[in-house]
Amino acid sequence: MSYHIVDLESWPRAAQFRFFRSYQQPHYATTTRLDVTHLMRRKADGVAPYRACLYAIGAGLHAVPELCMRFRDDLVVAHDMVTLSMTVPTEAGSFGYAYVPYLANFVHFDTQAKALIDEVAKGGALQANSGERDDLAYLSCMPWLDYTSINNALPGPDDCIPRITWGKFVERDGYWDMAMTLEVHHALVDGAQVGAYFAAVQKAIDQV
Repeated sequence: MSYHIVDLESWPRAAQFRFFRSYQQPHYATTTRLDVTHLMRRKADGVAPYRACLYAIGAGLHAVPELCMRFRDDLVVAHDMVTLSMTVPTEAGSFGYAYVPYLANFVHFDTQAKALIDEVAKGGALQANSGERDDLAYLSCMPWLDYTSINNALPGPDDCIPRITWGKFVERDGYWDMAMTLEVHHALVDGAQVGAYFAAVQKAIDQV
């Protein structure tokens, strides 16, 4: 893991960090709709919409420095790169977790993601993160449901790893959209950063 320690004396959000660290329920989830018409058109070129969404999520996370920050007690670190960890259905009918490092080049990311996800799908250990890593973002797709809101199971107020969920692609008058949710810890992320994340994800979706 490559990271640097955030200087709380010069960090503009230090007061907000200390304030929300005291909360028993410091997480909040924001759901919005994203236009995925471009992804549906790219299917004809062999682009997998699911892996394109993974890539766009990675681009969104890395466009917002606060989403790559984690705290360890009162120490805040900023990771240079976070790995995407997503649930993968297995051939046995259960699921496991894949770990896909983000790459800025979509073709390289897509090739890597397919190989790592296919390996988990064949079965094996759950590979859940037991707390040894915080350079992660947790991802989960809900392709069966066009939901309006969702939140995640969280172990407690000290968990500061972002959670991203996205739902079913829905056609509306020739255009396609989907719900996406970002759940974050308020000690690290405010509404402005959430808005910047969704804008960066949409931009990446439109450029895949």
